Amino acid sequence: MSNLIPESHIVLFERPVIASLGTVMPDGRPQVNPVWCDYDGTHVRVNSAQGRQKDRNLRERAFATILLRDPENSFFWVEVRGKAVEITTEGGDAHIDSLAKKYTGEETYPWRVPGEVRVIYKILPERVVASG
Repeated sequence: MSNLIPESHIVLFERPVIASLGTVMPDGRPQVNPVWCDYDGTHVRVNSAQGRQKDRNLRERAFATILLRDPENSFFWVEVRGKAVEITTEGGDAHIDSLAKKYTGEETYPWRVPGEVRVIYKILPERVVASG
């Protein structure tokens, strides 16, 4: 186990692999959502709209788990456990646009809602488990 994502598994963050994000609900139960994400060399970054359940969960209980599984090889995956050490709206729109480019090929996020505030969650890996 390592606190850093193995070089062999960085490719999962570079490709348009849908991740599963686990957060903690107020009653302690897990909540898991499919999300787009990237890795900046230090943090796994996830983007969401302010006010959604995962936004509330990460603001109130910063613990998160991200799982990326190669859709072409189920035995090649990485799990990152950590905490959201930074939650910011600064750069949120540009970040969701860059994720849209990666995941859909579109220059801008196509499902933008008027008045929606985009948030970046920077998750610092504390424990990493990789397979494959």
